[in-house]
Amino acid sequence: MQDSKPEIMEELSRVGITGLRTLIKTSWNGREYIFIPEIEITIDLPRERRGIHMSRLVESITGDIEKEVEVKYESLEELERHILERVKEKHPYRKAEIRMDAQLVVDKKTPITGKNTMETHDVSASVIAKDEEFKKKLSVRVIGNSVCPHALKKCDGITHVQRAKCFLEILTDYENRVALEDMIDCIENAFPSEVYTLLKVDDEMHVVKKMFQRPRFVEDITRNVLNNAKKRFKDCEIRVKTVSEESIHRHDVIAEGFCRS
Repeated sequence: MQDSKPEIMEELSRVGITGLRTLIKTSWNGREYIFIPEIEITIDLPRERRGIHMSRLVESITGDIEKEVEVKYESLEELERHILERVKEKHPYRKAEIRMDAQLVVDKKTPITGKNTMETHDVSASVIAKDEEFKKKLSVRVIGNSVCPHALKKCDGITHVQRAKCFLEILTDYENRVALEDMIDCIENAFPSEVYTLLKVDDEMHVVKKMFQRPRFVEDITRNVLNNAKKRFKDCEIRVKTVSEESIHRHDVIAEGFCRS
């Protein structure tokens, strides 16, 4: 029935599965990472076909992923490309895309006491295949803070502080090496201060002082991330969005920017 002609002859750009979870291991720069990502994979559907053989697609994809779990690829996108290449052998397509949404855990030390702390960031890696060409899209979300310089100046050194979330997305050729850790670093360096899961008293004092020494609007943070990413990553399309969860308003504040490097 899937191979029959549909009643309405329209090409569909994306058909596949979403919400699939499995275990994936990678080894970036000699360090092992373990992910349990949520996976979405789609292919295009010609106008003359009513549907794809969904069960066969699911069986093929899950089987391929389970085989790849035994191998430690360098990155999520390397595994994704391999999966797309394997899928095409059984499910011909002109365009396909696979995306994995996961959490990346980064080991850090607190700034003064040097205590070990694990910081978790939302990350996403996609590989897009079109006419034998591959591109990748990487994104990270980092939590930080914004400190209002206007209030700091007008209120004799007193100001309002709020939690902020910054999203950095990079679209580039598959061969261009871009590390998720470096993307996270671009954002953290743009905030008034990094934030930590663990803070002892001396660490807390350091973070607060640093925040007030580098007060920044949400617009400042967004521009700084764009500038940091443009310097570090070449031949990329870069998008940044920062959302500040305002502490003295009933609304939040947002700033977005785009550039090419």
